[in-house]
Amino acid sequence: MKHRIAAGVIVEHEGRILMVRHCKPDGYDFWVAPGGGVIDDEPLADAARREVKEECGLSVEIGRLAYIEEFANPATRECKFWFIGALQGGEIDCGADEAAREHIVEAAWLSRDDFAGKTVFPPMLRDEYWRDREQNFAEPRYAGLRRMAFY
Repeated sequence: MKHRIAAGVIVEHEGRILMVRHCKPDGYDFWVAPGGGVIDDEPLADAARREVKEECGLSVEIGRLAYIEEFANPATRECKFWFIGALQGGEIDCGADEAAREHIVEAAWLSRDDFAGKTVFPPMLRDEYWRDREQNFAEPRYAGLRRMAFY
């Protein structure tokens, strides 16, 4: 089994969260906060920042660590570190080659209500995130291990 370390960032701006849509015909269709695998000895925060740029063209500031999540499929076990981020600038653009390779077809700012009827990752964005932000993410929280539904 392959092991992978990844970093992602939850960027909230004007009550909405930056999300990217991965859509592969006859495969999957889900929304996720931007993030991905760490390259070589890249620091986690740098990886999260790079992934936002690659997946949706925006520049963000990386803040505190909010969640540590593990997930697995038959071939890969992944540990992902989710940071809280702040928008620094740019325009949404998911036309980069890296985004196309990952079947990213759209990026958007979604409200909590917009999540209804969508498959959303990390799962904490549905409920826990909104409670945790009221406490200013007092400490990083381990979100547990989940089996991947799409891979």
